[in-house]
Amino acid sequence: EVQLVESGGGLVQPGGSVRLSCAASGFTFDQSAMTWVRQAPGKGLEWVSTIMWNGRNRYYAEAVKGRFTVSRDTAEKTLSLEMISLRSEDTAVYYCARGSSTYDYWGQGTPVTVSS
Repeated sequence: EVQLVESGGGLVQPGGSVRLSCAASGFTFDQSAMTWVRQAPGKGLEWVSTIMWNGRNRYYAEAVKGRFTVSRDTAEKTLSLEMISLRSEDTAVYYCARGSSTYDYWGQGTPVTVSS
């Protein structure tokens, strides 16, 4: 059974940082591209970042470029998203998903609220 379980979200002050994790199981993690997608309150899904299977190719949405860093640990089968200089507009539920352009498995999401 494929499982993606996110963790690490919470309340963060503007300008602060947080690190999200996504624990993967039930599939060949080291052969899979992985993606972070977010959904702000009342809005649609927004692609955030993708990391390819080799970990060397990483892509970011313009809105987060320079502030977010995606990484993966093949041995631990974990996907991470380091988020710094957070803004109120980063408030959203963050999901990890398998794939690079279409996504066949999703986690349940972890909420990040940026507020003072």
